[in-house]
Amino acid sequence: MCSGCLETIGRVMCSRKTRSRRLAAAVGALALSLVAAVADARELRICADPNNMPFSNAARQGFENKIAELVGRELGATISYTWWAQRRGFVRNTLKAGLCDLVPGTPTNLEMLRTTAPYYRSSYVFVTRRDAPEIASFNDPRLRDLHIGVQLIGDDGANSPPVQALGSRGIVGHLVGFPVYGDYSAPNPPARIIEAVANGDIDMAVVWGPLAGYFGARQKVPLRITPVAPRIDGPLLPMIYDISMGVRRDDDALRSEVDAALAKHRAEIDAILAAYDVPRLDVAGAAAR
Repeated sequence: MCSGCLETIGRVMCSRKTRSRRLAAAVGALALSLVAAVADARELRICADPNNMPFSNAARQGFENKIAELVGRELGATISYTWWAQRRGFVRNTLKAGLCDLVPGTPTNLEMLRTTAPYYRSSYVFVTRRDAPEIASFNDPRLRDLHIGVQLIGDDGANSPPVQALGSRGIVGHLVGFPVYGDYSAPNPPARIIEAVANGDIDMAVVWGPLAGYFGARQKVPLRITPVAPRIDGPLLPMIYDISMGVRRDDDALRSEVDAALAKHRAEIDAILAAYDVPRLDVAGAAAR
């Protein structure tokens, strides 16, 4: 073989080795960048109930799921969930245990959390059939003759604020208790009290607004949703609550980020709440349906 041919073959082989080394270096750099990107990927861990519509469920169909997704996108984070039944010990077993970082839908200024600015305000409401007389106040004398469904909070049946308001007026003879948690093995256990009004099993119910608005709008019988009065019964019994998101008390950084996200996406959050028929006292015309 001629020397020129050998030189040509040598140059080709050398060029191929150089290209191979460059390709290997490029692949290595890409791999390192992908590893770094994965390491830097942010996760927003949400504490939520897997069977608590309209607020949240494991299928992520609740309005708190939708709002959390808005926040996650704004923070450039992937959403993950720690699921736990939202009853006594919920915060202790989730957020405080370090399993998650953000609790949607908590009363503003709840002592065990550091909360954001509120993103909606609602109240307890009277729920009646549309063809029944309207009740708008705990002081209405007709309440004494009605079978009234009330929510019992906690495994020990602790009294909700409406139960206390009715009890202070001596309206106790015809109360029908519905546990907030209900049969947790069935879907949407809080809906039973609204279904009882629609079915005529009780004359009316006093229910937390978002729950009443959502399930009330989905009954076959038209229902009336009326915010209770007075809004604060006596000096220490509020019926209205501002609702925020909560983080650990020392997590100022996350609280500030979530606050900014909620403010930036105010219009989208309002649209989500309206789609779920949440009765609101912070938006004109949205309180009664």
